[in-house]
Amino acid sequence: MGYRIIPLNTGTIFVDQGVYCTMGRGNGTIVGIPSTAWCVTDGTEHVLVDTGMCDTERANRWHHQAVQPEGGRIDLQLMSRAGIRPEDVGAVIFTHLHWDHCSNMKLFSNARYYVQARELAFALDPTLPPYYKSYEAPVLGIEPPFAGCDFVAVDGEYSYNDAITLFPTPGHSVGHQSVAVRTAAGTIVIAGDAVFVEENLKGDPEHLLEFLPIGRYVNYFDMWNSFKEIRKRADIVLPGHDCRVFQRKSYP
Repeated sequence: MGYRIIPLNTGTIFVDQGVYCTMGRGNGTIVGIPSTAWCVTDGTEHVLVDTGMCDTERANRWHHQAVQPEGGRIDLQLMSRAGIRPEDVGAVIFTHLHWDHCSNMKLFSNARYYVQARELAFALDPTLPPYYKSYEAPVLGIEPPFAGCDFVAVDGEYSYNDAITLFPTPGHSVGHQSVAVRTAAGTIVIAGDAVFVEENLKGDPEHLLEFLPIGRYVNYFDMWNSFKEIRKRADIVLPGHDCRVFQRKSYP
């Protein structure tokens, strides 16, 4: 049995479309975007990519207006959508360590945690004040989800196994990575926040833009090159915050 990928919706975050998702398109329009995590399973081995957002109260206090409904927490989503218990997850691969991608990670106590070394270093010491909240920095008086956790810190491209490859896609964050999964339908790339919504890869031909940038990034050049790398590798791209990924129960 080959791998399939099951999208898990851990809640809804309300953001300005043009500021976060599609830079310059939809400014002033508030949209609800999913905080998506993913279960990658071949029926025997179970891997998570990201663990989604925190509860509603914490999200509203420190981040955005958001809602995590009853049953939305990552472990409950995993059970209801995939029938997999938290203790049966062998690995969690983090695209990055922003609050809406790593909350509740300690629920997976038997898992190895994978992240890019650059991302981990910055998350542990986010020297740029606008990113204190993104990483729930201790300077704010709160504890981030990854506090005290041990990671497999990878440097660059990394083969998790013969079918799953981690590769750097910086831009949204300094050490962002995406995950390529070889499936019966070809290579599916779980893009994380390197691609917020599918419009990012459709671009803006009227303005001679091959890609439509995301609005939240630390490096424009890295973001653009990551778009290219994802497109080169992928037969199917799964964006990080696009409601349309839930039109299917699993991929392929």
